[in-house]
Amino acid sequence: MDDDDLDELLDEVEKKFCSKASAASSGVRRSKDENKQEKWSAAKCEPHKSSVSEDIDALLEELLEDDYDSSPQSKGEQFSKREQAEKKLSSQSAGRKCCPVFIGGSSVTNGVGTATSKRSCDQLRCISCDFRVLMFDDSEWDPSCDYLFLRNNVPDRHKLRAKLKKRKGLRAYACQCNWFSSSETTDLRNQPQLRWVCGKHLD
Repeated sequence: MDDDDLDELLDEVEKKFCSKASAASSGVRRSKDENKQEKWSAAKCEPHKSSVSEDIDALLEELLEDDYDSSPQSKGEQFSKREQAEKKLSSQSAGRKCCPVFIGGSSVTNGVGTATSKRSCDQLRCISCDFRVLMFDDSEWDPSCDYLFLRNNVPDRHKLRAKLKKRKGLRAYACQCNWFSSSETTDLRNQPQLRWVCGKHLD
């Protein structure tokens, strides 16, 4: 066998075996790449699945809470809590003084006045004459009313009516030294001539 025949034989062997090896190696490489891709896609899908399941769990919890809140027992509990809060508020207001002090017409609610709930104080006392301030609903003072009239007639409500005129929506106030008629909520800080304070704890 000469050198040319040997070279041809080697070329054939090389073609046969080397092509199989390269195909095998490329197959191995492809399968490795596929495995990597599968792992990556699985890893990518995993948090998505867990986030979906978390969302479902959260939704179920909310539904269960809503069911509990709408149950009659829960509504009863909420109602009793509201009642307790209202009682607590009224008991607290019973010992509180108005701040600031408001007066108003007959349509203005009487009670403890605050900056947020402007109620007309019904416990007024004058710090000048030390008399309790009297109130007359749906009335106003006649222009002829004066200091001497009040000095002689307060606290006699019957005698004071001689200088009162019927006027719906107004409220007339008087102590022994001052008088005022009001139709709307008025802050006493804007009426310096009226030396009236909330006398809740002064009686």
